[in-house]
Amino acid sequence: MVFTVKTTQKTELIDITGEVQAYVNRITKESGITSGFCLVFVPHTTAAVTINENADPSVRTDILAALNRMVPKDIPYHHLEGNSPAHIRSTLVGVSEMLMIEKGHLVLGRWQGIFFCEFDGPRTRKVHLSLMGIGS
Repeated sequence: MVFTVKTTQKTELIDITGEVQAYVNRITKESGITSGFCLVFVPHTTAAVTINENADPSVRTDILAALNRMVPKDIPYHHLEGNSPAHIRSTLVGVSEMLMIEKGHLVLGRWQGIFFCEFDGPRTRKVHLSLMGIGS
């Protein structure tokens, strides 16, 4: 399954936990599979996906601020498009997450959520989801 994320800022973290859980709910209901894994994949070189705290929005702000300090935009990069920092941030965070599914639900910690990470927006992006069952 593929769904789109429309970003509105140059850099932002968007909580996509609800969309991923809705997919898991649909597939587990249709198939009867209750345990397995869900792959979340972002097919973009200037975006990423991560799991982190979704209770306090300031965590998102802090993550982006730290990435901006680690990968500054004002050093002399060679890539002609001018978005090398976005490519590097995507590499550091990663483009996929594998989540466990138990009893038809994503296994996440109490405060965890799944975030689409935009590093070169605003854009319309894709997120791919795939579920692999390991029994019922």
